[in-house]
Amino acid sequence: MIRVAECSRETKETRIKVKLTLDGTGKSTIHTGFKFLDHMLTLLSTHSLIDIELEASGDLTHHVMEDVGITLGACLNKALGDKKGINRYGFAFIPMDDALARCVLDFSGRKALILNLNLNECNIEDVAVEDVIHFFNSFAEHAKMNLHLHVLYGEDQHHKVEAAFKALARAIKEAIEIVSQEIPSSKGTL
Repeated sequence: MIRVAECSRETKETRIKVKLTLDGTGKSTIHTGFKFLDHMLTLLSTHSLIDIELEASGDLTHHVMEDVGITLGACLNKALGDKKGINRYGFAFIPMDDALARCVLDFSGRKALILNLNLNECNIEDVAVEDVIHFFNSFAEHAKMNLHLHVLYGEDQHHKVEAAFKALARAIKEAIEIVSQEIPSSKGTL
């Protein structure tokens, strides 16, 4: 079974198209117009082994970051389908030079976000810190996941966010792995 989904979102502010192959090899083609976001999403693809094709355009950085999070999260949720057989939970500790990130997640069907990226500057490369935070909020909400993502320490802003994206990727990789034939819930549904 190959788990694939395509999603798009078009508003007066943005146009987003996403295709995901969950059982991929980590190949990606990503164009958002923001080099830092492209870099982070490429890392997400590479370290989760999810193939991602993503095209995005829009009027403002904030709108693009938000709508990419919405569309990517919704597409991930769609590709998971009824979540039959998935591990459901995932966690990872990932270092990136001076930074260390921890991600713990649950594809529960409900959104919860506990986020502390430990960022202390206004911008990272070509995006604002608040837009990075907003991306994670939109992603968690539309992927219908509990996401606990923390940068435990680090000095370099870029490294902190990179460690966070890599930890997210590895936790997703673990959580979406097929480990049984059952829905992983005592309720019988997620």
